[in-house]
Amino acid sequence: MLFKDLKLNKPILRAVAEAGYDNPTLVQEKTIPLVLERQDVITSAQTGTGKTAAFALPILQLLYDQQDAPKKGKTIKALVISPTRELAIQIAKNFKTYASHTNLTSAVIYGGTSIEPQIDILKKGIDILIATPGRLLDLHKQVELNLDYVEMFVLDEADLMLDMGFIDDVRKIERLCPEDKQTLLFSATMPYKVEQLASSILKTPERIEVTPTSSAAKDVSQVLYYVPKRNKIELCLHLLRNTVKGSILIFRRTKFGVDKLHQTLISNGYDAERLHGDRSQIERQNALADFKRGKVNILIATDVAARGIDIIELDSVINFDLPNVPETYVHRIGRTGRAGNFGHSYSLCSADEKSYVQTIQKLINVQIPVENDHPYPLDPKAKPIVHKKKGSKYKKGRKSEASKKKKKRWY
Repeated sequence: MLFKDLKLNKPILRAVAEAGYDNPTLVQEKTIPLVLERQDVITSAQTGTGKTAAFALPILQLLYDQQDAPKKGKTIKALVISPTRELAIQIAKNFKTYASHTNLTSAVIYGGTSIEPQIDILKKGIDILIATPGRLLDLHKQVELNLDYVEMFVLDEADLMLDMGFIDDVRKIERLCPEDKQTLLFSATMPYKVEQLASSILKTPERIEVTPTSSAAKDVSQVLYYVPKRNKIELCLHLLRNTVKGSILIFRRTKFGVDKLHQTLISNGYDAERLHGDRSQIERQNALADFKRGKVNILIATDVAARGIDIIELDSVINFDLPNVPETYVHRIGRTGRAGNFGHSYSLCSADEKSYVQTIQKLINVQIPVENDHPYPLDPKAKPIVHKKKGSKYKKGRKSEASKKKKKRWY
């Protein structure tokens, strides 16, 4: 199938050709016709399958075809909600590329930066707005934003919205838009709460599932290393010296973990960068740019910060911390092995993460090969270490009031 077979107009087809697209991806082939028919849509597909073009191209087509209709002024007619700044910026760039031969205008707003320039842009009037939830609601509270004319509402990366605690904000934003709008929901995974959200804001939607969440990438080799938690950094260094080469994306569960591993790699002579929510927008953009152009070959990130990163030629993924949500594992390793390339996934599993391996293998229906030949093997009988809570009356060096009374002598 060609893009012209999807009944897109000449200005958009010209922009698509200039962007270097030859044929639509499967998610685009299935989604674009439904959006053009004004259907509500739920699409489940991993990052890298062409989701942005799947909703951006038909939205531009619909808005372009309306330009001869009576004018309502320059009002926001399409609203795209994105969970992270990086993803919002990426979506905005794609919209500008696809709309390059139309007079349709778009803008992106997000937190962590000055609000005044964003207010100025909104006052000039735009057709399409891409926004993160918090900043959008801030602007609405300041009466700087009018969503009364929104015809198309897109919720991208809905599962990440859930993870980041944005679901209530999304519901508020959805209610600020007209009831008769067209709603499109895209998500890499479809946990139960996302399904609940979809059922409450979409009307008899068409469902599209391009890549089942239980399907691990076929062009990715998977290896599992059992290792004591205290030796994970040493094993990671061992793998980088002897096994893992090329461009590498390392996942850690926390911001602190990202910073700690980054400091270790830098002190050991590696060129590495880091991504997490506590870094400024400029720092995050520079880190990603350095990784994409090869200035550094290692990027350490949390799942939230890494969502929306578009890297075609990624050689390897290291799961330094295994995710407790099995679909997240599928999503992580799916970042490598793209565009006809072969990728590699290396997972480090400590005793307290063994149950995660079981749920991952159950989901993907594959036994991940275990590599035992390494310097830091985990004792098969090792059990998770249970840490006592801070402030507990059993904490070392402190005694309970009861024990003090018991030992008190009366003379």
